[in-house]
Amino acid sequence: MDKLDIFRDIAERTGGDIYLGVVGGVRTGKSTFIKRFMELVVIPNIKNVYDKERAKDELPQSGAGRTIMTTEPKFVPNEAVEIAVNPNLKIRVRLVDCVGYRVLGALGYEEEDGPRMVTTPWYEEPIPFQEAAEIGTRKVISEHSTIGVVVTTDGSITDIPRENYVDAEERVVEELKDINKPFVILLNSIKPQANDTLQLAAELEEKYDVPVLPIDCAELKQQDILKILEQVLFEFPVNEVNISLPLWIEELESKHWLRQSFEDAVRDTVRHVRRLRDIETAVNSLDSYDFVHQVNLKQMDMGTGSASIEMVAKPELFYRVLAEETGFAIEGDHHLFRLMKDLAVAKREYDKVATALQEVRDTGYGVVTPRLDEMNLEEPELIRQGNRFGVKLKASAPSLHIIKADITTEITPIIGTEKQCEELVQYMLAGFDENPQKIWESEIFGKSLHDLVREGIQNKLHRMPENAQVKLQETLQRIVNEGSGGLICIII
Repeated sequence: MDKLDIFRDIAERTGGDIYLGVVGGVRTGKSTFIKRFMELVVIPNIKNVYDKERAKDELPQSGAGRTIMTTEPKFVPNEAVEIAVNPNLKIRVRLVDCVGYRVLGALGYEEEDGPRMVTTPWYEEPIPFQEAAEIGTRKVISEHSTIGVVVTTDGSITDIPRENYVDAEERVVEELKDINKPFVILLNSIKPQANDTLQLAAELEEKYDVPVLPIDCAELKQQDILKILEQVLFEFPVNEVNISLPLWIEELESKHWLRQSFEDAVRDTVRHVRRLRDIETAVNSLDSYDFVHQVNLKQMDMGTGSASIEMVAKPELFYRVLAEETGFAIEGDHHLFRLMKDLAVAKREYDKVATALQEVRDTGYGVVTPRLDEMNLEEPELIRQGNRFGVKLKASAPSLHIIKADITTEITPIIGTEKQCEELVQYMLAGFDENPQKIWESEIFGKSLHDLVREGIQNKLHRMPENAQVKLQETLQRIVNEGSGGLICIII
């Protein structure tokens, strides 16, 4: 990310006020970091000459050794200044320095006659310096900052051992996590690229689950600061994650095994997403499922905390599921194309009779209205009625009439005595209450009851003679064209 993008996104997440709370143990380099941050990023962008000079005068002092240099929380600059990152982006920036939590071996807590006493804005009477430092540090963490930067060290910047910093480090990290404030950890070292420093940074990152950046605060460069701010951006909470499934997956029933697999994967993954940097982990997690071909991070808006992820199913699953849903075995795109052509023809033909079929189911009678291209228009004919003339236009078209006729059939097997018939009935009714369809599986004379009934119905369907079919058709035509007023129907 470039400088403009980083500041724009942070400004959007913080409402335009970037208040950087720099916290940690004492003697870790907090003031040095603030001084370099102001010199490299803030002061060069202050347009007002007086504000720029005031900001320079308010820079914190820093020094080497064990003695504590910062004696009270301090806003740098004292009033937030507006800086123009570019003509279209103005932000208000202020850094907050603090004494920090106590580190064993640091000097400045005691005087010759006892604990060092200081006056504070929080109490009317003086309080011990250590207590004041802790109160001020907690306030910086919870009240005066929108972003947190925890500064710790490997001990190389002072002669205080690394292990003396651990308690203060753990304490400040825990407090920042308790209030869900986005923050990163800076590991201040005079050898930030040494193997042991990089290893310590990796250990701390695993321990705290927060980015740890090894740096030398005294030699900080602008690109180092931009990297720190970019890492802070990734610690902001996620507000919205949109995960799109393949469109054909969304057409499946909600209980379909593949759709449920996708939705379960999304549900299990998203519940672990809290910060923006968790998005990359989520993408990798989704990509690990065996039914997923690819996962694409389509968009991540750092300013709004939203991300869009696209999941792509394995290609072979499309044909497999399509075969399951349709009953057609599909071997590839070529086969699918040919099948779609055949089905398109079938659908066009079905659409012609679909309404009539529904009418048959509802009323027992349905009519397929002829289409325009099926109509046959004869030549206009001149006609005369007395002294008046006219033109007769005649057209004909085929219409389909679908009639529901209930067919009954009976099966009366003669097998012997009354007892034998009773046994047959009991055999056929066995399990009928639990599964009524089971009776159709009963076998009589080597055939299932279902087959016997089907044969009986088919025999009746083909029983109507051809001449009767013709007469029925002629009768229907006359009724349609001439009306049913003169219809006499005799059935013997």
